[in-house]
Amino acid sequence: MKLSSFADYAVVLMSAAARHCGAAKMNATTLSAETGIPLPTAQKLVSRLSAAGLLESSRGTGGGVRLARPPAAITLADVVEAVEGPIAMTACAEMGAHDCSLEQDCRIRPHMNAANNVIRAALAGVTIASLTRELA
Repeated sequence: MKLSSFADYAVVLMSAAARHCGAAKMNATTLSAETGIPLPTAQKLVSRLSAAGLLESSRGTGGGVRLARPPAAITLADVVEAVEGPIAMTACAEMGAHDCSLEQDCRIRPHMNAANNVIRAALAGVTIASLTRELA
């Protein structure tokens, strides 16, 4: 399983915002310049992350974005789900109807939730704060 570039960029952007936590607000332009994420992508990410409640944004003089909660309270699972939706290795692990022709007789489907839970727990175990620390 591989994260999409969009999810990867979201993690990079949130890590950059975390490095400025408590300082002046940033905007998509400054986050783009700092991270190398193309500006249109940074703007989309800021919008999605704000809609998910991970970033707070304000307009006008002194406006910009900042983390909505402390970096230690935001996990990789939060970020990935904000831009990609629920974490699911297969379509049948998601809620709702599916178009798999094997679904009715599938013996694997009942076990996929266990795999999804392990992956989600692993992502939930890594905070944005931990990504901003220098490696020794």
